[in-house]
Amino acid sequence: MNEFPTGPSSVGGARPPETNRSPGRKSLQPGQVAQVYVHDVRSGVDTMILESELLLEAPNWTPDRGTLIVNAEGGLYQLSLESGRLEALDISGVADVNNDHVLSPDGESIFFSAAGHLYGVSVHGGEVRKVSNDHGDEHPYSYWLHGISPDGETLVYVAVEPYNGDARGRRNLAIISSVGGLDAYLTDGLIGFDGPEYSPDGHWIYYNSEEAAARPGHSQIFRMRPDGSDHQQLTFDDRVNWFPHLNPAGDMLAYISYEPGSLGHPADVDVVLKLMPASGGRPHDAVRLFGGQGTMNVNSWSPDGSQFAFVAYPAKSQ
Repeated sequence: MNEFPTGPSSVGGARPPETNRSPGRKSLQPGQVAQVYVHDVRSGVDTMILESELLLEAPNWTPDRGTLIVNAEGGLYQLSLESGRLEALDISGVADVNNDHVLSPDGESIFFSAAGHLYGVSVHGGEVRKVSNDHGDEHPYSYWLHGISPDGETLVYVAVEPYNGDARGRRNLAIISSVGGLDAYLTDGLIGFDGPEYSPDGHWIYYNSEEAAARPGHSQIFRMRPDGSDHQQLTFDDRVNWFPHLNPAGDMLAYISYEPGSLGHPADVDVVLKLMPASGGRPHDAVRLFGGQGTMNVNSWSPDGSQFAFVAYPAKSQ
């Protein structure tokens, strides 16, 4: 990893009053801002694209290199990398969009999670089609999208179901056709799987889980075959590691790393964005920031793999 700068960069500023907030927060704290950055992998330089009082989250980079897709206020937005202009996308009245959205490989469609279901829409907005299934009140089941196969035919998501009084007590990885169809589990247990994403060659699904954890919350990065077999652990440290994202070449991954002892993936905490070889190896600290949930939930690599986007959440400078 010696092609990278020797030390991590730091972005943002002072902390807002409250820390370690729920990942389900709906707004920024008073005086807090969302700062959308682009990090250059080789130089280590971070460039701010926009500072906003909206809770912006989870940038995706469009293939034309000129736009980021983010979510805010329960909707989807386009953010121009050149002008910093933020423009809402028409998604036909679908509400409660969260920070789980991905672009199709051809860049023509956005697939996203909203109110526990999966939808698809043109990257330009317009008519929305529902992809997920209705499971009924007798079997509560929600979909949390994270990846799409290289051929654009399959979505991989987190299937969330209640268990032992916890509405989200059972979280497994599953797939569904991008045009709709049957749900198929890749895992089956109570381990807390999350963040599944296909490698660009389609040979692997990368994800985070607690399947090797000796203590609650100690999530690490893994990969497995697309049929759910051959689980391989890739990180082995004391930190809590989430949301692996492969670069377009498929030889490097970025992920968000929480302090040891963290539970889940909270908002408004100190985190490190790390880079490491896709097959495992020594991680490199790329960026330190105040963030967490919303910072980098989905793949945010540029099409040429030279940069990735992320969001920090500091207190507004006076």
